[in-house]
Amino acid sequence: MAYIVTARKWRPQRFSDVVGQEHITTTLKNAIKNNRIAHAYIFTGPRGVGKTTTARILAKSLNCLNPIDNEPCNECDMCKSIQTNQSLDIIEIDGASNRGIDEIRTLRDSVKYAPTNGKYKVYIIDEVHMLTRESFNAFLKTLEEPPSYIIFIFATTDIHKVPLTIISRCQRFDFRRIQLDTIKDQLQKIADTDKIKIDDKTLTIIAKKSDGALRDAESFFDQVVSFCGNNVDSETVSKMLNLVDDEVYFILSDAVLQKNFKAVFEVTNIIYEHGWNFIDFMEGLMEHFRNIMTVILSNSADLVETADLYKSRYLEYRNKFSEGDILRLLNFLNKTQQELRYTQNQKLKIEISLSQLIGLEKSSTITELISLVDDIKKNSNLNFETDRPEKTGIFSTKEIFKSINSTLQNKPDVIVQEPPIISLKDITLQENKPESGFNFSSLIEGWNDFVASVNSEKGLIFGPFIQDIKLLSLEGNRLFIFSDNPDGDKILSNHEEYFQKKTNEIFGKKLKLELKQSDTSAFGASNSTSKRKTSEKKSINPAKDPIIDSIVNLLGGEEIQ
Repeated sequence: MAYIVTARKWRPQRFSDVVGQEHITTTLKNAIKNNRIAHAYIFTGPRGVGKTTTARILAKSLNCLNPIDNEPCNECDMCKSIQTNQSLDIIEIDGASNRGIDEIRTLRDSVKYAPTNGKYKVYIIDEVHMLTRESFNAFLKTLEEPPSYIIFIFATTDIHKVPLTIISRCQRFDFRRIQLDTIKDQLQKIADTDKIKIDDKTLTIIAKKSDGALRDAESFFDQVVSFCGNNVDSETVSKMLNLVDDEVYFILSDAVLQKNFKAVFEVTNIIYEHGWNFIDFMEGLMEHFRNIMTVILSNSADLVETADLYKSRYLEYRNKFSEGDILRLLNFLNKTQQELRYTQNQKLKIEISLSQLIGLEKSSTITELISLVDDIKKNSNLNFETDRPEKTGIFSTKEIFKSINSTLQNKPDVIVQEPPIISLKDITLQENKPESGFNFSSLIEGWNDFVASVNSEKGLIFGPFIQDIKLLSLEGNRLFIFSDNPDGDKILSNHEEYFQKKTNEIFGKKLKLELKQSDTSAFGASNSTSKRKTSEKKSINPAKDPIIDSIVNLLGGEEIQ
């Protein structure tokens, strides 16, 4: 007998043989059992998941002479003729090559004839989305009200290309992408039947390569068996399918933890020597860190699609990466993957990007830092209200004053004492203590803050007016000012409440601003006074002051003129 590929040899012949689509096969069996057969079905889903196979099983079940539990017996004449494609009542049409309106007219004419041997005449149209719009329109009437013995079954991978007028006349069934473990179980069953030795890692490689399509997995299985014989090993399969070895990804994740930059060049050299695609490598690396994130968040490896050998290794990363670090790594890899597609020297780009990946430092959230501070408070003997660290910068306070006293040991008239330790409570009380002795001098000193605050809030309205004001005198809560602005009286009267509120905010007292025509400004006098004080400060010679001289020599400072 001629060789038959695995995908055809193991094609399901009963509903129970269809794997991964139980939600559909159960519904169809119940419909047959309750005699609720629709006149049109549409099967949609990815490639290689059983759409056409299920359509054939449904056609056999409807015409089987001796059904068993609503399944075809596969022994009667009708089942055998359908299996060998000799039945005139089961018509399979390729929608890609019969997509014109003439073919649909021929189909409409053939619908008039009753089935020859079976109970139903079933039309299976594969890739129905390839029909033209005119063909769909010509098919609408026949599809909506066909004869009672006619059943249409459509199969498509692109349901969005089928008009809604067609979909609304059919019962729609969505086929799922088959899970990795389901594909592995089916391949293991095939291998055991054919006496082929294959391990779990190899099955995982084939199942991941098939991307949820069982037909693709069976085709890859035939390919690797042809190459390896009856003893299939994972290393040979990886080389034959040109797949990146998962060990490479674990080398990189370990390098991120150990800050091992040398691993970058080792990995890129391995990729280059094996001829692996750099874009495929980046996709696999992103999936690798995604698996680590899954383990960290779920504290389990059940959601990781990989071999059992690697699941235990993923679990080792649970306490080594934080959620924030993994998200940063994935975000960086996603950006690198997009840039890699437009890079001419992909090897150099990979080396630079992986070096940056390893160089990323660990991060901590504000919540973690606050929790760490709280733990330190609880576990230490320090009283944070009365104690303080001795170290301030490079030198400690004790070292500084010890050095100063040693410098001044020959000057008994000069005594330097360490500053008293001030508690946080004392600082808070001093900050909150109300300011006493409010006078005109203190008002002059804070006037610049008042002007800046007003400018930030209402600078566009009367900013120039406030900046040109000269302070004259203070009598009670009346502040006399001078301004050349002709609209000064109007501004003060219109915004009197605002100025009182602002002066209370800055000076702690509500003041009423009043204009005078004299420009004899006490503000000018205060400026001259401050200049004299500044000049007096500048006249101090640090070299003549032993304390300042000692501090300058110890800390390496210099005088600022």
